[in-house]
Amino acid sequence: MGSQTERRNQGPREGTHQGKMPAILTSYHVHSTNSDGLDTIRQLVESAIELGLDELGISDHYVIPEGKEPCPWSMPLDRLPEYVAEVRSAQEIAGDRLQVRIGLETDFAPSTAKALADALSAHPFDYVIGSMHFLDGFPVDAHAEDWEGLSEMDRDIIMMRYWIRMADLAASGLFDFVGHIDICKKFGFRATIDLSREIEAALDAIAESGMAVEVNTSGLHMPAAEVYPSASILRECHARGIPVLVTSDAHSAASLTRGFEHAARLVVKAGYSQVAAFAGRMMRLGAVTPLP
Repeated sequence: MGSQTERRNQGPREGTHQGKMPAILTSYHVHSTNSDGLDTIRQLVESAIELGLDELGISDHYVIPEGKEPCPWSMPLDRLPEYVAEVRSAQEIAGDRLQVRIGLETDFAPSTAKALADALSAHPFDYVIGSMHFLDGFPVDAHAEDWEGLSEMDRDIIMMRYWIRMADLAASGLFDFVGHIDICKKFGFRATIDLSREIEAALDAIAESGMAVEVNTSGLHMPAAEVYPSASILRECHARGIPVLVTSDAHSAASLTRGFEHAARLVVKAGYSQVAAFAGRMMRLGAVTPLP
């Protein structure tokens, strides 16, 4: 999305700034029929070309369960090699009309971090999204009823623990950017206690890690009725120099750029002039530009 500096982001780790890159328009948080998406990778590629994207990243769910039961919306864990090969082969479909990036959305939990690290190290990902759909077995974003059945105090405790765990996610060194960072607000519930200390500690850890934070437009279409993260958290990200990128959390070809113009305005309003893109676990920073 503009002239870009490039830095090594070793998953994410310390890096260096290099060179300049041309304008770029990306959609990186995208699910196919390999997990819980509605469209095939081929269909997503064809739609991305029609939309004029420069880069499409496929990032299907890969969830290592803490218990014995597999996650129903994750790809089968033994299918990861085939998934990577399928995304890689999609470049042949795209030709020189589109760059296809190999991504993955994974869930962080301390008990599965070692297994996840081993799985990630075996494949040539361009980026890995770190998310938390579960917190010690609690399904953070599954159903509103899961939250409605809790007392106000219990909801506050879960949200506090969520942000504490988010700092652990950042410190793990496994990920390139954070997925829907404040998804615990998805169903419209907000903490009734001050969590600024926990949120700030998590953002400090993200800044220290070198990760980016996505501005995920899917929250606009949920009871939360706003992007992830909130405007206040986005401003705090900017204050810490945390890079951002705009994503739609697309589960269909029709939503690859849903809400991008709105998100771009929020990014600029928060003080950003650049957004992040990735290749080979390397981060590039480019100027924020509107959709064509």
